[in-house]
Amino acid sequence: MAISPPLLQTGDTIGLISPGSPLDANIINTRAQTLIDMGFNVVYGTNVYSFEGIVSSPAPRRAEDLMNMFINPDIKAILPTRGGTGVQSLLPYLDFDVIRNNPKILSGYSDITVLLNSLYQFSNLITFHGLMLVNFTLDTPTYNFNQFFEAVSTITSPRQLNNPPSMILRSLVPGDVSAPIVGGNLTSIVNTLGTPYEIDTKGKILFIEDINTPSNTIYRYLSQLSLAGKFDDCVGIIMGECTNCTVSYGKSYDDLINEWLLPLGKPLMTNLATGHGYYKTTIPIGVMVNLNTVANTITILEPAVSL
Repeated sequence: MAISPPLLQTGDTIGLISPGSPLDANIINTRAQTLIDMGFNVVYGTNVYSFEGIVSSPAPRRAEDLMNMFINPDIKAILPTRGGTGVQSLLPYLDFDVIRNNPKILSGYSDITVLLNSLYQFSNLITFHGLMLVNFTLDTPTYNFNQFFEAVSTITSPRQLNNPPSMILRSLVPGDVSAPIVGGNLTSIVNTLGTPYEIDTKGKILFIEDINTPSNTIYRYLSQLSLAGKFDDCVGIIMGECTNCTVSYGKSYDDLINEWLLPLGKPLMTNLATGHGYYKTTIPIGVMVNLNTVANTITILEPAVSL
């Protein structure tokens, strides 16, 4: 079984880091104040405010910030300020053994996908495809906060992973399978192929979402995942939204799902609210999940956090 980090409670301390692209200091401070108003303490990484172009700071410094958060016994959860670009470049500088021995909640999406899955693969740590610091604002839907805190602050199990009422889950290939769940942002997943941090989908349920990616590029990415054997290895597939993904050559995101994934014959569900969408579920990466596309349900089978 994967390692469950200790749960997050009011009064705990959250560490803030910028492992990818930079974020304006005013936004960081405003969002951090939201956490403080919720009853949490915050600790800022040394390079959290850094701004060096595409990435916030050089990879060794970003990695050091992350490792310091794991080593610090006062930190209970780690929130990236945002995703953006470049998170994969810090992976060679991480000590996965130290992370394994100091389990903490780590949540994020977008480019943080590579960090979530690598920590699960190499440290056996359950991570969370969920909110980042930038999402802690008064404009964030209550649904998103409820999903986040249900995942990181409760040990209720089993529990249903439900979309908001306005979004209907769609099951396209019938089946019933239980396995650990991995995945996240499609662009980020493809960027790990051919590297030591390539996502492992063998015997897993694969979850995918994306944003601002035209369907001809989605085609390329699905083709590459297929050629890399990732669809052969997985036992089920959940497709999240492709937010602001434009139609190319008359083909939509849904068309590509039908063409690439339906023929696989594996349990397939679409339209999960998560990642870059307005509504965001929180998916514990590495936790055992039941995907039942006959009952049209996703069930988290075990607690993602521990007491």
